[in-house]
Amino acid sequence: MAGPSPANKALISAAAAPGLCPSGASGHEAISSRPRLEPHVAHSARVYGYWLGGADYYLADRIAAEAVIRKRPQVVDSAFANRAFLARVVRYLARQRGVRQFLDIGCGLPAPGSTYEVAQAIAPQCRVVYVDNDRLVLSPARAQLASTPEGACTCIGADLHGPETILGKAVRALDFTRPVAVLLLAVLHFLADSDDPVGVVAALAAGLAPGSFIAISHLTADFAPDAVRAGVAAYNTLVPARITVRSHAQVTELFGGLSLIPPGVVPVAEWRRDIGDRFGQPADLHAGLVVTGGRCVR
Repeated sequence: MAGPSPANKALISAAAAPGLCPSGASGHEAISSRPRLEPHVAHSARVYGYWLGGADYYLADRIAAEAVIRKRPQVVDSAFANRAFLARVVRYLARQRGVRQFLDIGCGLPAPGSTYEVAQAIAPQCRVVYVDNDRLVLSPARAQLASTPEGACTCIGADLHGPETILGKAVRALDFTRPVAVLLLAVLHFLADSDDPVGVVAALAAGLAPGSFIAISHLTADFAPDAVRAGVAAYNTLVPARITVRSHAQVTELFGGLSLIPPGVVPVAEWRRDIGDRFGQPADLHAGLVVTGGRCVR
């Protein structure tokens, strides 16, 4: 097996001691138990990081990532397209909508162009809360996160199955009487239909002030049904965190009837793409952004 990267060495060290999530100006969130390192089991965050060209992976992660690539090579472009969408939507919200609070749920391993970097480059006073349910993701390796002195960057451990818990923890760092942008990027496809993803989004929306926003990107098989479903089957065979693909109509339903910001729910590469962006073949994700009215109508 390939030896651990420097980032994985940090994770190994973290596994021997209680995990603390680093932060900026707002303190830190203690993780309740020690991270558990399982290098022989493919990990969704490390597989995704492999597609993005990261070095923080083990043999099991590479095997899973490449198995999907063989079935659907465009998965790599999709991963990069999703990161580009993150940057575009955060820039739009911070620059054009004046949002200064971001709740990034399912943040995954650190990568260049993270939410706090994009937001605080526009408005240094932005406050960002990262949420993940994986203690390895929220380990001291997150020490590479840093906030501007004017703003804050905090991590909390919570699970998307418990949206009320997420909001209850995030209130320590965010002011929910003011607009908050919730980012659910490439994460809702980890919820099965039986987990009621529409209800999860509705619960999050219900806890937000009017004028808040929810951004979603989600895996779809609409553009290449056979190839994408083959890739998903390979992924679900090798990675414990299973994925459910959804159609354009199903992704639209996740927004629960809230007001969509133009251009609506579209292929992720088409959402307010910047002039000069490489367009090419659509990535296998739909994406959209809604503004809340303080209550989610399902």
